[in-house]
Amino acid sequence: MKLLHLLLAASAAEAHYRFSKIVVNGVAETKEWTAVRQTKNYQGNQGVTDVNSADMRCFQMRAGTSTATIEAGQKLGFIANAQVTHFGPVQFYMAKVPDSANINSWDPAGNVWFKVASIDAVRTGSGWDWPAYNKQVVDFTVPKSVPSGKYLVRVESIALHQAQSAGGAQIYLSCAQVEVTGGGNGSPGPLVSFPGAYRSSDPGLIWLYHPVKTSYTAPGPKVWEG
Repeated sequence: MKLLHLLLAASAAEAHYRFSKIVVNGVAETKEWTAVRQTKNYQGNQGVTDVNSADMRCFQMRAGTSTATIEAGQKLGFIANAQVTHFGPVQFYMAKVPDSANINSWDPAGNVWFKVASIDAVRTGSGWDWPAYNKQVVDFTVPKSVPSGKYLVRVESIALHQAQSAGGAQIYLSCAQVEVTGGGNGSPGPLVSFPGAYRSSDPGLIWLYHPVKTSYTAPGPKVWEG
């Protein structure tokens, strides 16, 4: 138990983080909050803990101001202002902005989100490996079959270091505004809402140090691979 308490204390002391810039096909933004909507943790770097909060959409404080362009099939990354200093999965969702809506002010409420990638846990002989842990850039490939158009792209890092009970997971998230070109004719899905996609009691939002888990799956729907 003493070792567990030390691990929890060390994890709690690690720096929090925010995702405030993106990388489009290898080219990184130089300024924060360019294509990324400014989040409420722009100063404190805290995560969202209430999965029933509207903050689960984009955690945004201000409307968007700029939109990046990316071609379907290219890589899109998010830059953490420090590093992803808490273990847990990192996932990516997209929501298509209606043609009649202004991307800067559009509120992605309702069943509009589909999961496009998940950097999940990897089972090892001695426990678990978390590929996104300590990374500064986390990325995914925009599916080639995703239809062209304007999207919000949502990144989330689910920190499990204090998730021994429901409500303990800390979710670090933000949304970037992008326009996808050269897309295909795919039908992304399943579509989910934030809040609504997760429950605080979901197994993917709970982590026990002892006994060691024998299986783990990140929360949310299946990844749409196009």
